Amino acid sequence: MIPPRVPADGHDAAAEGDVNLSPRRREWEAAHVGPTTRALLDDDAKYFLHQSLSTPCMNALASASGIWLTDVEGRRFMDFHGNSVHQVGHGHPRVIDAVKQALDVLPFSPRRFTNDYAVTLARRLVDLAPGDLSKVLFAPGGAEAIGIALKLARIATGRHKTISMWDAFHGASLDAISIGGEATFRRDMGPLLPGTEHVQPCDPRGCNFGCGGTCNARCADYVDYVLGKEEDVAAVVVETIRSTDVQVPPRAYYERLRAACDRHGALLILDEIPIGLGRTGTVFAFEHYGIVPDMVVLGKGLGGGVFPMAALIAREGLDVAGDRALGHYTHEKSSVGCAAALATLDVIADERLCARATRLGERALARLYEVQRRLRVVGDVRGIGLLLGVELVDPVSHAPARDLAERVLYECLSNGMSFKVGQGNVLVLSPPLVIDEADLDRALDIVERAIMTCSP
Repeated sequence: MIPPRVPADGHDAAAEGDVNLSPRRREWEAAHVGPTTRALLDDDAKYFLHQSLSTPCMNALASASGIWLTDVEGRRFMDFHGNSVHQVGHGHPRVIDAVKQALDVLPFSPRRFTNDYAVTLARRLVDLAPGDLSKVLFAPGGAEAIGIALKLARIATGRHKTISMWDAFHGASLDAISIGGEATFRRDMGPLLPGTEHVQPCDPRGCNFGCGGTCNARCADYVDYVLGKEEDVAAVVVETIRSTDVQVPPRAYYERLRAACDRHGALLILDEIPIGLGRTGTVFAFEHYGIVPDMVVLGKGLGGGVFPMAALIAREGLDVAGDRALGHYTHEKSSVGCAAALATLDVIADERLCARATRLGERALARLYEVQRRLRVVGDVRGIGLLLGVELVDPVSHAPARDLAERVLYECLSNGMSFKVGQGNVLVLSPPLVIDEADLDRALDIVERAIMTCSP
């Protein structure tokens, strides 16, 4: 067997999340995985190609419902990770019922035909989107929708270059990792897509523009500068809010970015694949910033955690590629996927999940600020809606506390809570928007105790 290739310093491997090459993962498995699970994991490792961040896996699930995951040995975990598909929780009855009804009536819609589910979903998304975002294409996943956006930007502008951010994640396909900025996905994969220029993201704590911990939006001015130098830039591609470590730019950042794109004739493409659909307290995260992009990409939670669905929503004036194949995906207008998405939008509206995310997010942030005040290893707490980040640092040097973050993760898993570690030292807490206050408080108790237990 070819052994897994481990990065020399281990840092980049942890940028996207906890990795399956870690000794701590093997220690957790040894203490918590029983014979039934071990047999399933061994078969998983036997038949699937090995890759960082997934196979080999660490545990096996039997069911998922609401905020809960249940493994094959009957242990339950509150899911504060969910691969960002679980805005309405796992297996929401309305989503499941909608999928079952679609399966009974129209299980598949070949590409040359449309169907009521697809047209209704497109109309709903356009009605929800502000400004002149009024044209839609669907895709099976977020990376594919990003690819559509890149092709459309080239056709609409006659240019080919992009500006995107280091540390960004836009998907794992070759075009998506070209504009993405995480070494875990880019290393040794070249040559990548040409013309994909990168700049520093908006990150006040690690900024090279003199922010001093409070963003002054100078990084947006630098994008303006690069746009002036690189005259053939088709689009600036940005995660509205970076979910891997919860970076929330100020309003001025997007005001300047929008103005810079307009000034230089570049399109502004916002990636809201993991953070759209109510996660931040609004349907679209860019609504917090008072701007409208030229395109926005949704995915993950759009299928209700049941069916893979993504959507590109573009402004009316970009409907200029009628003689090209922008997507051409087999499941482009999936009746089942669109039914799941329609039910998801109904749940978000009827259960007032945007307002709920805002209210519970404020409650959680207040609690986490108290934790930060008491524990010196908590270097920063940040969030918006029910997207929360807890950054762990060495209390003396303030360097990223990556080993501590990993220990906290496995301590929380041992106590029935699952979340993601981003950029190596940020606990990313992203619960279903349907979570009740008691479970949210219980989860924060688990996190606080784990940080205290694992801290030196």
